[in-house]
Amino acid sequence: MTMEAFGEESFGEEPGWEPPLERQQGWLTEEELAESRGRLPILYVEALPVRVDHAGRLTEVGLLLRGSPTGAITRSLVSGRVLHGERVRDALLRHLEKDLGPTAFPVLPTAIVPAAVAEYFPWPGERLSDPRQHAVALAYVVPVTGECQPRQDALEISWLTAEEAAREGIAGDLEGGRGALLRQLLHHAGAL
Repeated sequence: MTMEAFGEESFGEEPGWEPPLERQQGWLTEEELAESRGRLPILYVEALPVRVDHAGRLTEVGLLLRGSPTGAITRSLVSGRVLHGERVRDALLRHLEKDLGPTAFPVLPTAIVPAAVAEYFPWPGERLSDPRQHAVALAYVVPVTGECQPRQDALEISWLTAEEAAREGIAGDLEGGRGALLRQLLHHAGAL
């Protein structure tokens, strides 16, 4: 499992970049993050971008393609940490824009209730795993109405049918067992 799987590699890539002043209090240094990961679960948001028809039925599923420091290319969901003091809605929008671009135009529901809660453990043998940490992710199915242009560490976005995305060759390519989460989200959306 790489940091890219949780969308973290992109923070601070621009020279002189700093988080907005109102968020600096919630920003952790690499040392603080490593210490926190060893002591408590870290909260994440994950999103499956989808396209829907005029009746709200899911027509396409968007999966990101990312490169990792090891050179592996894998598929992933939109994902990232929730910062201290950040609302879940704001974290979800921040990561959707970071991965899909500013013109994706995600449509979030009024009540921000997750479609699934995923728990990742740092040891082998778990359904969902992340060797860096114990993480809890609030997972959402998010319709997007605009043009998605992958940014940061996302190489591209592939639009697939729900059936194509659920196939082992695709779902099995998601890191840390996220193929199971993908199928769970597709069931939640009534697409499988």
